[in-house]
Amino acid sequence: MSPGPASRHDRPIFVLGCPRSGTTLLRLMLHSHARIAIPAETKFVLPAYTERCEFGDLRVRENRRALAEWITSDRSTKVHALGMDAADLVDEIAAGPPSLGSAVGIVFRAYARLHGKQRWGDKRPSYSQHVGALLRMFPDAQFVHLVRDGRDCVASLMEMPWFDGDVHHAISAWRETIDRGRRLAERLGPDTYYELQYERLVADPADELTRLCGFLGEDFDPAMTRPEGLAKQIVPSRKKWHGRTHDAVTTSRVGSWAERLDPWEISLAEAAFGERLAEYGYEPSGLPKPPASQLARFTRTAAHRRMAQHKAALRERWKQHHEPNPVESLLAAEHPSPAT
Repeated sequence: MSPGPASRHDRPIFVLGCPRSGTTLLRLMLHSHARIAIPAETKFVLPAYTERCEFGDLRVRENRRALAEWITSDRSTKVHALGMDAADLVDEIAAGPPSLGSAVGIVFRAYARLHGKQRWGDKRPSYSQHVGALLRMFPDAQFVHLVRDGRDCVASLMEMPWFDGDVHHAISAWRETIDRGRRLAERLGPDTYYELQYERLVADPADELTRLCGFLGEDFDPAMTRPEGLAKQIVPSRKKWHGRTHDAVTTSRVGSWAERLDPWEISLAEAAFGERLAEYGYEPSGLPKPPASQLARFTRTAAHRRMAQHKAALRERWKQHHEPNPVESLLAAEHPSPAT
C-alpha cells in the first residue's frame, strides 16, 4: 500500500528562477529557517532522472546500491560537499523504497536531519525547465519562483565566468523562464506555485518572507532576514559571484543594468521582453527600438533554443515509455528517519 500524501509541513520545496535572479540569497534565507534545510546547489537530481533507465529496476537492491554509490561518489554530483557520511547514505538508499524519487528524497532528508531540520528543499535555477520531472518524483512539491528585472539578470549573466552564451542567449533565458512561470502558475495553482520579486524581497525582507512562509505553511522565522551570517559560514569565498551574500541584504544592485549594459543591449532586451517587464512593474528605459538586424539575430537564437527544448521533450517522452519502474517517491512523511 502506498504511503499517504505528505502533510503540508513536509512538502519538498524547490526554488527556481532565471540564473542571477537572487536564488542563492533566497536559498540562504530559507535555510536560515528553523525547520527548513536547503543545500548549496547539487547536480545529481536532474542527471539521475535523465539517466534513470540506465540504473535498472530499482526493486533490485543491488541496483539501488549502485545508484546510491553514483550519487555519493561521483564528483559531478557535488553530494560529497554536503557533509554527510557516504557509506551511511548508501545503506539508507539501498534499504529504502524502490523508486528514484525515494532515493533522491533520502539524500535531502538526510541533509535536513544533519542540520536538525524537519523539512527539505532544493535550489537550482534550471529547475524552471524541469518542473514536470520534479513533480513526477514529488507530486506534493511546492515551487518558489524568484523573479528579477530581466535587464539586471542579463547584465549579471554576461559577467559570469561560467556563462558561455552571448547577450541573445541571456535575454532568451529570462524570457523563457518568465513564460514558463506563467504556464506553471496556471497549471499548478496557488497552493503549489508561488512567485515573488527580488526587488521587493531585498527592500522589505520581513514582509516578503512572511508571505512566503504563509504559502509554505510555516511560521515566519526572523533569522531568515539575516542570511549573511549563514553565508559567511557556508558560501565559499572562491565563488566570487556569490560574494554579496556575505553582506547584509541590500537594494544596491537593483536597477544596476543601466550602468552595466550598453544602450543597444538594453533596447534589444526591452524589445524581446515585450510586455513582460511592465507586468512586473519594471520601468522602461525610454531608449529607441533596436535595429531590425539585431532583432532578427535574437529571433534566430530564440528559435534554435526552442528547437533544442522540443527535442529534449521528445527524448523525455521516449524515456517515460522505457522506465523500468515508477519514479514517484514512496517515502512516508510520517517516517522522517530511516527504517531500522
